[in-house]
Amino acid sequence: MIKNIFVFFVVMKGFYISIFLLFSVCATLKAQEIDTIPINTKDLNIKLKRSPLPSRIGTLLFKPVKIEPQIVNSKVNYWKTKTSVGINLNQAAFSNNWSGGGVNSLALAGIINYKAEYSKESYSYVTEVILNYGKVKNKDQMEKKTVDRIYWDNKAAIQISKNWYFFGSVTFESQFDKGFAYSTNNGQEVATLTSKFMSPGYLTESVGFEYKPTKYFSTRLGTGSARQTFVLDNDELFRAYDEANPGNPGGKTDSYGVERGKTFRNDLGFQIVMNFDKDIFPNINLKSKYMVLIPYENVGYMNHRLDVALTAKVNRFMSTTLTGVGLYDRNTSSKVQGSQTLALGVVFVFPR
Repeated sequence: MIKNIFVFFVVMKGFYISIFLLFSVCATLKAQEIDTIPINTKDLNIKLKRSPLPSRIGTLLFKPVKIEPQIVNSKVNYWKTKTSVGINLNQAAFSNNWSGGGVNSLALAGIINYKAEYSKESYSYVTEVILNYGKVKNKDQMEKKTVDRIYWDNKAAIQISKNWYFFGSVTFESQFDKGFAYSTNNGQEVATLTSKFMSPGYLTESVGFEYKPTKYFSTRLGTGSARQTFVLDNDELFRAYDEANPGNPGGKTDSYGVERGKTFRNDLGFQIVMNFDKDIFPNINLKSKYMVLIPYENVGYMNHRLDVALTAKVNRFMSTTLTGVGLYDRNTSSKVQGSQTLALGVVFVFPR
């Protein structure tokens, strides 16, 4: 009987423990269910109680800070300049018994090219000077010029659109030394004076519009252009001609368009100037200039000139230059005149 009573208490104890656990689980679930019930607080006047603990707010002080300006000691340079100096030397020598034939010769030529450009906002100014002179001396012959030119071009322009400019230009052109025409008389070489400094000399003023789509190409359209031709020693040139042509005295009526007894001539016309200057390949530059002046008074006497220079840079100081000039001026000749040179020389460029 005691054993039965013990079993009864054990069974009841397990029963009560089971009921307690079940009650705990149900209470927990009930509490979670109550906590997740949404409460609408829109219309409730809920006021939070102020914390009884004292709070301290500090005073914010703003002080001005003095910043010293930084002064940059620099100056904007609106000028860009370039100067190149070239010297070309050609020489040939043969022994007296050289069976292949040949003539001892020595040729020397030099060129100075200076260009300055000023550009600020819509205004620009460009000046370019080309000084070129050369001579050749062959054995038993007279010295002769190979090249002789003075060229100075000035142009000021104001930009009126993306690629168009309104410009004004002044150009001067002449030569350094006397020029001769050579002939042979009784086996002797004879030189006849044909030109000298300011005989001829050209001064051209032009106003118009310039089209410049890129840095290496431009075209000037000089709607209002004037060209003055100077032959200051015109009488001397006529005397030299008359002496060389005794059988035809007075056969020549003008020198470079300037009549006998005069030293000046003025023409009004329309001028076109096209410039191209670009490195077409690495170390190879192509530069060309084409000029034409169409006189309003006599359109048939147009003056054309084309200059082309191809320069191949060998190293820092040496270069090979191939140049060509085509000229058509009915005041000097009824046919197209041309010249060509090929030279290897030393070139110095500043700044580098």
